[in-house]
This record gives sequence, C-alpha cells and structure tokens, in this order.
Amino acid sequence: MNIQGKLMIIGGAVDKGSFTEASFDINVANNLNFFETGILKRLILESKHKEKSRIEVVTTASKIPREVGPEYVKAFQFLNATNVDVLHIEKREQATDPEVLARIKAADVVMFTGGDQLRLTSILGGTELHDIILDKYRNEDFVYAGTSAGAAAASNNMIYQGSSSEALLKGEVKITSGLGLIDDVTIDTHFVQRGRIGRLFQAVVGNPKVLGIGLGEDTGLLIIENKMEAIGSGLVILVDGRQIKDTNLTQVELGQPVSINNLVVHVMSKYDTYDLKTNKMYIQSSQYEVDLLDKNPETVK
Repeated sequence: MNIQGKLMIIGGAVDKGSFTEASFDINVANNLNFFETGILKRLILESKHKEKSRIEVVTTASKIPREVGPEYVKAFQFLNATNVDVLHIEKREQATDPEVLARIKAADVVMFTGGDQLRLTSILGGTELHDIILDKYRNEDFVYAGTSAGAAAASNNMIYQGSSSEALLKGEVKITSGLGLIDDVTIDTHFVQRGRIGRLFQAVVGNPKVLGIGLGEDTGLLIIENKMEAIGSGLVILVDGRQIKDTNLTQVELGQPVSINNLVVHVMSKYDTYDLKTNKMYIQSSQYEVDLLDKNPETVK
C-alpha cells in the first residue's frame, strides 16, 4: 500500500515545564523541550499547510485532559500555528458524534497526547473516528502525531503493560492490538529513562518479524512511507529479531527468564534514518563516510 500520510511518534518529555505559567514567554527556554529539539516545529513544517494547518489535539489517553490540552495549544501558538483546538473524547459515544467526526475529517494534523495507551485504544478502537483517521493517513496529506501513549498506540502491536525490571521474565510484557497505522513494528516510549529495553526484547522474540522501536524522551521518529528519520535530542533504539538463532521462550514456565541468542540492536540519533523495506540503517554523520571522503573525494558524491 502506498501510504500518502506521515507518522510522527514521540517518546514523551520529562522536563517540559508548563505552558500555563504566567512567566511562560520569559522562561521559554526552560519549558517544553520540543522547542529545543525542534519536534513540534518539524511537525508543523511537515503538515499540509504549515503554520495554517488545522491541528486537533486529542486528549483521550490522559487522565488530566483539561490540563494537558491547553498546554499543547499554547505550544503550537508559540510556533505561530494558531489553527489549533482540543478534542476531549472520553467515551466511545463521543467518537461517533457528527461534530467530532467533522472536525477530524477537516484536520491536517491529529496529535494524540500521552497517558494510558490502553485507554486510548479501548475508547477509540473500531469507531468511525478510528476509521476516518486510518483512511486519512492512507490516502491524504495528513499527519498522525502521537507522544508517549499516542505513539505506543500507533502500531498494530501495542505494549500496554510490563515491569521494566522484570521484562525478560516470560509473560511479564503484555501486548494487544493498537490503532494499526503501521504494521510489523511495536513501539515503546520513555524508553531510555525508564530502562524498558527488556520489554522490547520480549516483544520481538515472540515474533521476530516485528521490529522493536524504543523512543527516548524528547525524541521521536518521522515516518514517511518506508523511511524513518530520528528527530529530537535523544536516542531511538531499534531491536531487530530477524537474525535470532535460538531462544528458550517456549521451554520455560511463566515468570522464568528468557534467553535469546543473536538479537540485533541499532541506536539512532538525530537525522539518522532507517529503511523499513530494506532493513538498513544510515548514520547521518558516519565517521566512515568522512574517512572515505578524506582519502578520495572524487569517489564520494
């Protein structure tokens, strides 16, 4: 399928400050790190009408939607994107409301906030709103953006529970169906800071065809067709299980440690890319590209 839309998945942010502060403009450097990393600015640039794009912020995953929504509106407004509003969808019935559906249909960008990804999928999954988003992503110049829970829910396979410290004990990581914008990946967020690499290991060993994506905070991926580009200040961890040679997964009891032989891990930083079709990673500032250029400038274009 030739996907026309774009996907921006973000790992979340810890030191984001508050856009409800009276001194917001004065202390902007200490506020939402998306300014420093350029994530929200990049989101606007990738949208159909740039600063004039219609952006809907959906707070379904959050337990404090009335606080979260206005912060994102102010964040976008600071970047001169003023055609922004918030949709508080807290019940499945609201996902069939004609006014809500009309707003989603008119949106160039839908931004899903953080919170609980299981709450997000259980409320929106299988609704007309969900169908509209999938259709827009597949067939229009549309951006699905999600941070934290909104990112985790974007894939077909969604991690919704699992202790970081015991993630490599069989059965500890719980996986269900996500919103299904992208297949053959599973996404985990707040990845580096919360030590969640074991969760991806177990998710991948259960089906090595699935690429594990771990998003650090203040970090994300911009996915256009088969190309993923790292954005933000931190790290993206990719766990590739296609070369796994052996595991004890089916031999041990629930709660017992899982062994994996020959699991491949990639680490991406800003501007690095990964091709989902060829399963190859490209480092933007490769030291080997520099060495080759220094030795024979004519051979490198």
